[in-house]
Amino acid sequence: MTGKATRFGLAAAIVFCLLIPQGAEAAGFEKNGRGEGERSKQEERRLAIVIDDFGNGMSGTEDMLQLPVKFTAAVMPFMPTTKQDAEEAHRRGHDVIVHMPMEPNKGLKSWLGPGAITTDLSDDEIRKRVEDAIDNVPHAIGMNNHMGSKVTADERVMRIVLGVCKERGLFFLDSRTTYKTVIPKVAEEIGLPIVSNHVFLDDVYTEQHISKQITELRKQLKSRGDCVTIGHVGPPGKKTAAVLKLSLPDLQNEAAVVKLSQMINGSMSDPFVLPNP
Repeated sequence: MTGKATRFGLAAAIVFCLLIPQGAEAAGFEKNGRGEGERSKQEERRLAIVIDDFGNGMSGTEDMLQLPVKFTAAVMPFMPTTKQDAEEAHRRGHDVIVHMPMEPNKGLKSWLGPGAITTDLSDDEIRKRVEDAIDNVPHAIGMNNHMGSKVTADERVMRIVLGVCKERGLFFLDSRTTYKTVIPKVAEEIGLPIVSNHVFLDDVYTEQHISKQITELRKQLKSRGDCVTIGHVGPPGKKTAAVLKLSLPDLQNEAAVVKLSQMINGSMSDPFVLPNP
């Protein structure tokens, strides 16, 4: 019996060793040295990168499309490369949303481009412009505002805009160009899924500032878990793409980089991701 017991014990020990990972992994660590606790925190955090202003052949377009992560391309409607940029972003696996031009508190209406939403439009004209914009951007699954500090604070206008989004099955990203935004309120009332921007990367067109905003983004990730950040093609495009490319390895150690659709789908049990108070 003693010999049989000994042989059984040895066999069991061998099977046990084969089932347990060796080296660092046997102690609960991945090969990169992070523990289970740290890995789980990383997996719980999500970062969605949105790049605005596609659609006009802007500087940095190809640099952004070549980033080694999936992001969300916000494409302006009725522009020279609207369809080309939307199709290419979709082909590469990125989300596509309509970057809807909307009236700001300051600035010229001519800055907005064709088909813009302004507060002096009738209800019917607002609806028509939103529907036309959605139809003009291939593969669009959502919408966000281009500028729009005046429009996104106007409940009449936003109720129409968000209502059309709901009818067409689109979510809305509040770029938060004003703290007076009515988007969360209206979206909750009509049952529309939204997300909100937390950090603009390149409101100042220097690599130093963009890097500073990446630092702010990392702070936001640690405090809130889910984060949305917005960058741009155009004047800062190449600089923003370069800083993002350098920063992505560290960001990916801290959060899962996802498309907006994944963030929306992951929050549908509590569909309203409200902005900072």
